[in-house]
Amino acid sequence: MTLAELNMLDARAFAAALAGVFEHSPWIVERTSPSLPFASIDALHRALIDTVTRATDDERLALLRAHPELAGKAAIAGEMTDASVYEQTSAGLAACTPQEFARLNELNRRYNARFGFPFILAVRGLDRPQILDEFARRVERERHAEFAECLTQVARIARLRLDALLGDESA
Repeated sequence: MTLAELNMLDARAFAAALAGVFEHSPWIVERTSPSLPFASIDALHRALIDTVTRATDDERLALLRAHPELAGKAAIAGEMTDASVYEQTSAGLAACTPQEFARLNELNRRYNARFGFPFILAVRGLDRPQILDEFARRVERERHAEFAECLTQVARIARLRLDALLGDESA
């Protein structure tokens, strides 16, 4: 699909086309649809992120909680979205050694206990050691800083997913 084709959709089709951009959070695309059409992918992305920014703290927390843990329970149970499966697999998380898997499980446990939401990282282009290092660094941070960082990571993930869906037409 191209941006021009997306811009021609009605609100329902627009929401369906972008359903996978934000993990289990269709409200973002639904609230952004009245802003159609968009001049560029950049403009679309900005509008989507503005919708997240205007959301309540509870809605943003629900957005973060909609994301799967890295190599966590949802991955094992096969409950992740196709986009998350692809992203985690491409970063090598499906091929963890037993030691790496144990470390990820421990970091997931600590992170969720400390912050109340899963660790979120745009993993594309990173390898397992880089991911584990970033995870270990961020689990020690303050909650407000980590909440903001996770929203930044959600925005990066959304942009990568938009580019994959629409092609990089960011003119």
